[in-house]
Amino acid sequence: MVLTGRKVFIITASAFSVIIGVNLTMAYLAVGTFPGLEVKNSYVASQHFDDDRAAQEALGWDVAAKVEQGMLSIAFTGRTGYPVDVASIDATVGRATHVRDDVTPEFAYKDGTFTAPVDLATGNWNIRMVATAPDGTPFRQRIVLHVD
Repeated sequence: MVLTGRKVFIITASAFSVIIGVNLTMAYLAVGTFPGLEVKNSYVASQHFDDDRAAQEALGWDVAAKVEQGMLSIAFTGRTGYPVDVASIDATVGRATHVRDDVTPEFAYKDGTFTAPVDLATGNWNIRMVATAPDGTPFRQRIVLHVD
């Protein structure tokens, strides 16, 4: 078998075709599974960002989350380290890279902690939540949660 210029061209074109095909497939899958949007209109959201952040920081809340035996717990504490009153909580638990596994748990409040049953596979999860203080101040936070 003789290696001719025509065969070298076919080998080279085939290799580049595979590389380009894989890159296009990966780009399509990346864009299709994670749109990258945090808010619908970033300009509108930016108009109130500083005021919202100041109000949230004034609450002085700290949040801790964990999953044990299929039960998600989210605890809110104040500057003193004691539990604080939270009027309501709305949270979505999901992966950082796609929304396919997102769940919205139904929380119950007991002893300063919100709990909800969840069925989460091992790995890293994000809790995207909005809690509301008794005075109506929203408290937004994304909590990274590692499930063993």
